[in-house]
Amino acid sequence: MATPEHVDVLIIGAGLSGIGAACQVKTAHPGRSIAILEGRSVSGGTWDLFRYPGVRSDSDMFTFGYRWRPWPSDTALADGELILNYVRTVAEENGVDELIRYDHRVVAAAFDSATGRWTVTADHDGETVTLTASFLWGATGYYDYDEPHDAHFPGIDDFGGTVVHPQFWPEDLDYAGKRVVVIGSGATAVTLVPSMAPTAGHVTMLQRTPTYIIPQPATDPLAKLLGPVPDAIKYPVVRWKNVLQLVGSYQLSRKFPTRMKKVFRKLSEGHLPEHVKYDDHFKPPYDPWDQRLCVVPHGDLFKVLREGNASIVTDHIETFTETGIRLRSGEELEADVVVTATGLKLKLFGGVDLSVDGEPFVAGDSMAYKGLMLTGVPNFAYTIGYTNASWTLKADLVGDYVTKVLSYMDEHGYDVVRVDRDESIGERPFMDLASGYIQRDVDHLPKQGDRAPWMLKQNYLVDVRTIRRGKVDDGVLRFERASGTPAASGAAKAAAGA
Repeated sequence: MATPEHVDVLIIGAGLSGIGAACQVKTAHPGRSIAILEGRSVSGGTWDLFRYPGVRSDSDMFTFGYRWRPWPSDTALADGELILNYVRTVAEENGVDELIRYDHRVVAAAFDSATGRWTVTADHDGETVTLTASFLWGATGYYDYDEPHDAHFPGIDDFGGTVVHPQFWPEDLDYAGKRVVVIGSGATAVTLVPSMAPTAGHVTMLQRTPTYIIPQPATDPLAKLLGPVPDAIKYPVVRWKNVLQLVGSYQLSRKFPTRMKKVFRKLSEGHLPEHVKYDDHFKPPYDPWDQRLCVVPHGDLFKVLREGNASIVTDHIETFTETGIRLRSGEELEADVVVTATGLKLKLFGGVDLSVDGEPFVAGDSMAYKGLMLTGVPNFAYTIGYTNASWTLKADLVGDYVTKVLSYMDEHGYDVVRVDRDESIGERPFMDLASGYIQRDVDHLPKQGDRAPWMLKQNYLVDVRTIRRGKVDDGVLRFERASGTPAASGAAKAAAGA
């Protein structure tokens, strides 16, 4: 049997996170071999998969763009095509596009402590491909690309119209002049409604529970003001302004929820037409940031409500009928097209079966370290962005940390880095949001701890200090040589040399 190909760093996923990870490793460790295995036939991840009308970022692009590669515009909330072009351009600029192996769906990865290597198995066009890697990096996000959440609406099979899910938008869907009902109140729904309204006969946003929806300029005022200033100066200035706004809004919302409810109400209520009451449709029963806020560029959702192209209904679905949806209140919504923007289905690490020394990895039994490594899984990191800020803020920090760990291992001759579970650490949920897509699978997720470095603060300013600038040899990470025998720590080796 031929010896499997070996790479130093193997990244799973060629989306925003995977491409950024490869760029950071390639820059910090130009001598290391890198490969990216991508299950689909194209790069871009989410930004290629999602094709529904109006798909865009709900985070400003000055924090959603990579820290080390300026976003090339003053557009704050960019559409999916612009983001996809940006990600692919960054890959080409850094030669990372040549590292991607398409149609390689990773199905299993097994770590062997004796060799300090992963054996990774992927399916490629129906054939099994095996590689080994010194370090494995999961950059697949946290939702299922193949299957969205199924809300199991009663009577849906009786509906005579068309039902679509935004995750798999049909290219040939014709909704011109038709009655459309969009079920949901999250970021996807508030994007779809104003995007479809000008073409459809009428669009109804049907929600069970309101969400905090905040209007935001589509272009960044400071970036526009600094227009001719070189990107090397403008980008970090605008980025840090937006970081401070994000962190400030979140912290104030958690500490003074009642006051921030009034602030958010003031920002939104004035944009509503008289017949749409804030308390009926835009006043959530939970505190700000218990679930993620939604932003709408230039208040476009409010605009189509004012113009009458769209309406909003807050109620529960009793059943689908042949011609639409009957609600608990008795109201019936006639529909030709129903869009089920009901959320995502979680799937950590792309559903890869992980094992260590022959023992299968059980995510629910593990604890996250700094929100980027897991107990019981050596030589492994994962990228999952912030839930209260731009995904890429955290992705960049993960890249900084992994490259720093690899440098430390090089300097001290280590082959293995692992995190051991500290039984004195109390458990907390992996993601501190009440959103349905998280709560549905919370028991199958790793835990986070009740104190640093096991607890993710969801605060970029704190993480810059603890992740980007913190020590690698912190007494929690354990480094070994491939024989499995623990080696002396860097501090101990220095003391012995003295």
